[in-house]
Amino acid sequence: MTELKNDRFIRALLRQPVDVTPVWMMRQAGRYLPEYRETRKKAGSFMDLCTNPELACEVTLQPLERFPLDAAILFSDILTIPDAMGLGLYFEEGEGPRFKNPLRDEKQIAALGVPDPEQELRYVMDAVRTIRRELNGRVPLIGFSGSPWTLATYMVEGGSSKDFRTIKAMLYERPELLDQLLETVAQSVALYLDAQIKAGAQTVMIFDTWGGALTPSDYCRFSLKPMERIIQSLQKNMGDEKVPVILFTKNGGQWLEAMTDTGADALGLDWTTDLADARRRVGAQVALQGNLDPSVLYASPKTIREQVGKVLASFGKGNGHVFNLGHGIHPGINPEHAGAMIEAVHDLSRAYHDQ
Repeated sequence: MTELKNDRFIRALLRQPVDVTPVWMMRQAGRYLPEYRETRKKAGSFMDLCTNPELACEVTLQPLERFPLDAAILFSDILTIPDAMGLGLYFEEGEGPRFKNPLRDEKQIAALGVPDPEQELRYVMDAVRTIRRELNGRVPLIGFSGSPWTLATYMVEGGSSKDFRTIKAMLYERPELLDQLLETVAQSVALYLDAQIKAGAQTVMIFDTWGGALTPSDYCRFSLKPMERIIQSLQKNMGDEKVPVILFTKNGGQWLEAMTDTGADALGLDWTTDLADARRRVGAQVALQGNLDPSVLYASPKTIREQVGKVLASFGKGNGHVFNLGHGIHPGINPEHAGAMIEAVHDLSRAYHDQ
C-alpha cells in the first residue's frame, strides 16, 4: 500500500499527536463548487454521476485541488444499498430522493436480499479503487454508509419525511417487523463498509442522519444497537491495519456515552453539542469530530476565523480532535469562505499541539 504523505487525520482519529488539527467537510465535494456543477452537468444526472467511477473520482478530488484538506471522502449517496435491494431510487427535482417501491408490509421486508457489494454495488467499489489510486497517498480516503435506521426511514417512507409517520407507526405497532428490516439492512451495511475497506477506504463513517428523531429508548434499540453490530462486524474482519470507524448521529449529543460504548473510534458532533462538555463526558475513549455550524460559512472570513477559534478553544489542548462542520456544507456557500475556514483551522490549531 502507498504510504500516506499526510496522515494527521488518521492519527487524530486514533488520538495520537499531530502538528495541527486535521480538517475536512461533510459534503465537501458538492454543489457549492462550480467545478462540481459542471461535472454533474456532464454526467447527465446525480445517479449517473454516482454510478460512474471515473466521474465520482473526479468530483471526490475536486475540493482537494482547491483546499489543503486532510482527507478525501468517497463521492456517493447514502441510498445506494436500498437501490441495490430493488426499491427503485430516483430523484425528484426540488424534493430529493424517492423510491418507486417503498416497504409497507411483511412480505416485502421478508423478500429483501442482502446486496453483494462486488456485484450490485460494484460501481461504488470501483470508485473507491479509482480514487485510492489517484490519491496516491496524498491524504486518507473516507468510505461511508447511512445507518440502518436512517436507510430504513427512506425505505419505508418512500423518501424524505418530516414526521416519519409510516416508519414510526411500524415501530410502535410492529416493532419486531422493524427489527427484522433493520437486521437485514445492518448486515448489508456491514458487508458494504467491509468491501469499501478492502477496496481501499482507510476510514469509514456511519451517517445516522435521523437517529435524533427517536426517543432515548427507541434510539438505543432501533438506531444504536444495529450500528454497534456493524462496528463489531467490521472490527472482527480487520487485519493488522487498524481502520478507524466514525459514528455520527445528528441531534445525538445526549447519547454520547452510549455511542462511545459501541466501540467506535470517533464520534461526529453536530453544532448543538458543546465540544468541551462532550470531551469531559467521553474522556480519552474516543476522538471527537466537529462541530462548526455550517451557517457560519455565510459570514465574513474574519467572522469565520473567530468562530473557528471558538471551536478549537472549546476542545482545548491535546489529541483526538478532527475539525469539521456540524453537518454538510450548504450549496450556497462561497468556496472562498470554506477556504478561509480551512486556513484558520490549520493556523490557529498549532497552539493546541505540542509538535
